[in-house]
Amino acid sequence: MEELNQSLFLLINASAQPSALLLNSAMLFAEWLIFLIPAGLLLGWFRGGEQTRKLMLEAVVCGVVGLSISALLGVLWQHPRPFMIDLGTNFLAHSPDSSFPSDHLTLQWSVAFSLLLHPQLRKAGAILSLLGLPMAWARIYLGVHFPLDMLGAAIVAALSAGLCLYSAKWFIGPLFKSASFIHGRLFAPFIRRGWMLK
Repeated sequence: MEELNQSLFLLINASAQPSALLLNSAMLFAEWLIFLIPAGLLLGWFRGGEQTRKLMLEAVVCGVVGLSISALLGVLWQHPRPFMIDLGTNFLAHSPDSSFPSDHLTLQWSVAFSLLLHPQLRKAGAILSLLGLPMAWARIYLGVHFPLDMLGAAIVAALSAGLCLYSAKWFIGPLFKSASFIHGRLFAPFIRRGWMLK
């Protein structure tokens, strides 16, 4: 399996002298796509009603659960990144920690899969899911991940989304109440002027 993992990595990984367009695109996908997650969740919270806001909170919890599982796996199984074993080329500075699974893709797909499980947010979930593909390619292309790190991220994200969907009935009520209280206090002037939903 490791031989296949490394072979697939070398097929995707950048050459020693990649084109500027490919390199810059990969940098954009690898480093900046992830910011669509907090931006999208905040937009959903600020513009949505109670039900949408609850689903945004469920997606946030799903992301936290996914990253927690990812961190635990990284501790239990220390898998080196390609540049740590002098394999391929590396164009993205990264700490030499465990590569499996990809934290970036775990967060991206945990939130995306959580949204996919709810019909009213399925379109947004599908878009975020598809945007995970160039992110996965870019992080392999730039030399910080193996292909199986991305498969691991997909499995962790799916597990996280399922767990949060099943357990939301226990945590979403108290969490929504707390988040709504904080929202009301922080944005009280804007809410009073009608510039923002309560």
